Amino acid sequence: MQIKSGELWELLHQLDDPVHLEAPQGFESEAARRQFDGLVVRLNAAFGTVCGADRGVQDATHHAQVIVPADATATGRNLVVRVSNFGSLAVLALENPGAYDQQEFDALVHESDVARISESLDEGNYILIPEEPLWKPYDGCVPARVFLPSKPSWWLRYFDYL
Repeated sequence: MQIKSGELWELLHQLDDPVHLEAPQGFESEAARRQFDGLVVRLNAAFGTVCGADRGVQDATHHAQVIVPADATATGRNLVVRVSNFGSLAVLALENPGAYDQQEFDALVHESDVARISESLDEGNYILIPEEPLWKPYDGCVPARVFLPSKPSWWLRYFDYL
């Protein structure tokens, strides 16, 4: 499911918790791993390839990431799907998170690739959110000192290492 921009900020603030920084209260890592493994299987099938998956994430607000290799995409470049520990959130990035703004992403990524990835995410009950707004300054309830020495952003809050 793709979220509308007006609902994004409401969702991000709703999931925010000053006590549980890396994962929400009650987070079940085994269930998150099964959900992610299912995503990898669906992406492998959708693109007819073996996608590389990073499952060894620690000390982070994201659970894992999968890379659809360039030679399997209509885009001709690697596509990265990173999933958060919070709310089954997922982002899709071109080559590396933060490498392109939304306008560049829209111009470079083939719509058939986005459709296949979106369908794979939907089947796994992930919520696809746009990456670019996550780079805005964080204004949630976690003290800014938690993110130091980095500048607090919504990306750090839900999709990066602490």
